[in-house]
Amino acid sequence: MTKILTFLVVSLLTLTLACNHAPQAPSDPLSELADDTLVEVEAPVLPFPDTMLPSAEKVMVEIDTIDPTLPWEIKDFTDAYADAPGIFTFRGSPTRNPNFCGRLHGDSLFIHTEWEFTTALDNSNSSSHGSWGGGTGWTGQPLYIHWPDSLQELIVASLCGYVYFLDFQTGKPSRPYYDTRNVLKGTPSLNPYLNGDLYVGHGVQKTAPFGHSVYNLFTSEETHAFGKDPKAWRSWGAYDSSPIVVDSFLFRPGENGTLYKYYIGNGQFALQSTLRFSLTNTKRSPGMESSMSVYRNYGYVTDNAGNILCINLNTLQPVWHYHNHDDTDASPLLEIVDDVPYLYTGCEIDKQGTKGFSYFIKLNGLTGERLWEDTIPCRRISFGEKTLDAGMFGSPVLGEGDCSDMIFSTFCMNFTKERGCLAAFDKNDGRLLYKTLLKQYAWSSPVPFYNDDNELFLFVGDCSGYTYVIKGKTGEIVACEKIGSNFESTPIVVDDRVILGSRGNKIFSIALQ
Repeated sequence: MTKILTFLVVSLLTLTLACNHAPQAPSDPLSELADDTLVEVEAPVLPFPDTMLPSAEKVMVEIDTIDPTLPWEIKDFTDAYADAPGIFTFRGSPTRNPNFCGRLHGDSLFIHTEWEFTTALDNSNSSSHGSWGGGTGWTGQPLYIHWPDSLQELIVASLCGYVYFLDFQTGKPSRPYYDTRNVLKGTPSLNPYLNGDLYVGHGVQKTAPFGHSVYNLFTSEETHAFGKDPKAWRSWGAYDSSPIVVDSFLFRPGENGTLYKYYIGNGQFALQSTLRFSLTNTKRSPGMESSMSVYRNYGYVTDNAGNILCINLNTLQPVWHYHNHDDTDASPLLEIVDDVPYLYTGCEIDKQGTKGFSYFIKLNGLTGERLWEDTIPCRRISFGEKTLDAGMFGSPVLGEGDCSDMIFSTFCMNFTKERGCLAAFDKNDGRLLYKTLLKQYAWSSPVPFYNDDNELFLFVGDCSGYTYVIKGKTGEIVACEKIGSNFESTPIVVDDRVILGSRGNKIFSIALQ
């Protein structure tokens, strides 16, 4: 895919896009070099092999090529999000390891609310699943874009069904909201090549069409709308997953058990192929709520039955399969070491019954081999007719600086004295290093900060509205403040600011000073 070097011209009256293509290399790059000059040519990045390991042979798959005239092969493995001016997808990168880190200065830490924005409240009960109110739910991460005219803009998908656009500095609306007509729970994605496309998935149905949409930020138009898929093996048609762009393709996992591959090159948006899979030898497919992680041409998805599947994104054929005991909604994190991807994720307590374990694991991303496994005991609890599952809902974060050998995640444990925690593990052998207990269970993913000495601190929100700053090396809580009512959503970090949505009707900008 042609690289975009100069991306946007934003006028005072309307947003327009100018994409200038990268200059072409000279036809003869050696023409000006002396005959005895040695030239080092960088080896091309090649795709991982098109193999199916024995673990994947038991997976029943159905791959449909919708339009055989469209390109299908990924040719450019560049991380398109690395140079994007902001945070354009869940956790900001295809590996789902946060590429945004805050900076802390000084010796004292205080959690201070800079501004708060009040969303609409939807109390209509027009959904068969009840009323969802406003604010944000799981995963509910905001997006962030720094436009060339200096506007720093937030994009927030709310449970009330609106997509809000807020000025990062003030919290005031920067443009009118989009009404998607359905409950929004997941994290949208913004096209990293800056063509203006915003990809939004519905979470709970209020009206038809119920599925996912594409909006163009420069025209404020809904350019594509997708409803019920009659070929899906599962009837629930929500899309909590944050889709990901790789080269000229968009990959979107669905809770209907289908992985969709769209061709988005040359100004098109067209469905190229789909993958459905099952391990029961019947056309019954678990839903995928997590966001797919990607390295090169391999994609990694988890589902409601505990399956972890590595997929060759060129062919949509499975490469390997691993079963992690139970429902796995947390998005897997990839760590790349010597060009080998290593996958970290954990499961919930759902199929196990009332009590069980969240199995936190590390896998070799090329083979599916388990390198280690640790467990956190958890239990499900009931409130009248409502049951609250337990385990790991947030996505982990790898430590750097003084915590370079550590990995962290939040857990929902639901015991009387241990309701939720931030846990730290040794990333090399999986040993539990500590658990920092929180006042309530936690679904929100932690985000990293580093001080002037390159020491790691983690910002965490829990489901009773408390926020914490925790020292990564020791687990010590260095600041704690009750701000919202229920933080299920994953925050983002920009400089020393955290943007985080709460259940209810609030979006907060929080400064760590």
